Amino acid sequence: MRIIGLDYGERRIGVAMSDLFGWTAQGLEVIDQKVVADPIGRITELIKQYEVEAIVVGLPKNMNGTIGPSGENCIAFAERLKQILSLPVQLWDERLTTVSAERTLLEADVSRRKRKQVIDKMAAAILLQSYLDSISK
Repeated sequence: MRIIGLDYGERRIGVAMSDLFGWTAQGLEVIDQKVVADPIGRITELIKQYEVEAIVVGLPKNMNGTIGPSGENCIAFAERLKQILSLPVQLWDERLTTVSAERTLLEADVSRRKRKQVIDKMAAAILLQSYLDSISK
């Protein structure tokens, strides 16, 4: 079963995809919402292309577990996806995924410009991998 992971942000959406077995996640692309007129349309294309059966959307929570404005936006985004695509949508705690991705890229000595281009899809891959690991137990 293939699952798509989405790291939703006001400007960009990081996209990751699981393998066919649902074991590993790989960063796929970044959808820039200022460039792509219909981001949900692009996500729909990817879902059809990869025959996705479920969606995981990162839910940014505050460190104390509460949900702030960014989290509310992600919940609304997940609800829109659920209505439009008729697929199961799972919200998944994404605390520290971007921090983890940033640290990994810094340790790999990736340039600031390149980091900006890949950070969102890497964060999506980290959150999707976290989800996959939890359901495989």
